[in-house]
Amino acid sequence: MLYSSLSALQVLDLDNDIAVPDNLWRAAIHPSVTSKFKRCLDILGALVGLSVTLIMLIPIAIAIQLDNPGPVFYSQMRCGYRGRPFRIWKFRSMVANADDLKPLVENQAEGLIFKNAQDPRITRVGSVLRRTSLDEFPQFWNVLKGDMSLVGTRPPTIDEVRRYERHHWQRLNVKPGLTGRWQAEGRSTIKDFEAIVKMDVDYQVQWSLGYDLTLIWRTVEAVVLSRGAC
Repeated sequence: MLYSSLSALQVLDLDNDIAVPDNLWRAAIHPSVTSKFKRCLDILGALVGLSVTLIMLIPIAIAIQLDNPGPVFYSQMRCGYRGRPFRIWKFRSMVANADDLKPLVENQAEGLIFKNAQDPRITRVGSVLRRTSLDEFPQFWNVLKGDMSLVGTRPPTIDEVRRYERHHWQRLNVKPGLTGRWQAEGRSTIKDFEAIVKMDVDYQVQWSLGYDLTLIWRTVEAVVLSRGAC
C-alpha cells in the first residue's frame, strides 16, 4: 500500500534531481525515527566512537600518507531518511582519484550497488582499514549529527537512488546506519541489491532497541573474526 502509486512526485534538488514518491513522504513515520531511546543510544555510541577515532587519527593519517599521499578523509553525498541528502565521511581507503577510475573497474554485484572483491583502487593501508572497518569510524560524526544511526540501512549514493524503482524506496523509511542486517550477516559477501533491500525492509518490520543491540554485537563479532570482509 505504501508504494501503490507514483502519480505524484516530490523532487529533492542537490545539483542532482531525485524524484521521490510523494506517498513516501505521506507514509507513517517509522517508530525507530522518533524513538528517544534509540537516539540516546546513538549519541552515546557516537561519543564513544569519536573518542576512539581521535585516538587513532594520527597513526591512521600517517599510514595513509606514507602509502598513498592525498586527503586523509573521503567524503561523498549520500541519501538518508526519505531520500534526504547528506555528506558522509570515511578514512580514505582508495587512491586519491578513485572516483575517476571507477568506470574502469568491473562491477561484480547485481543491481544498484557497486562491488569488486579485488578493486585495484584500494590501497594497502585501505585494505586493512576496510577489513577492520576502521575506515567507517568518521561516520560516528554523522551519527552524532543525526544524519545516521548506529543501526539502520546502508546509505545509498545519489546515483543509485536516481535509478530506484518504487519498491526500493521503502528501505529509506528509516535512517541509514553504520551497521545493519547486511553488515552483521554478510558484509561484502552479499552482492545482490534486491537481497539487501529485503534485509532492510525486514529490519524495519522486526525493529526494536533490543534488535539494534543484537545487530551491533553481531557486527562487532563479524569484524573481529573478519567474516565477509573485502
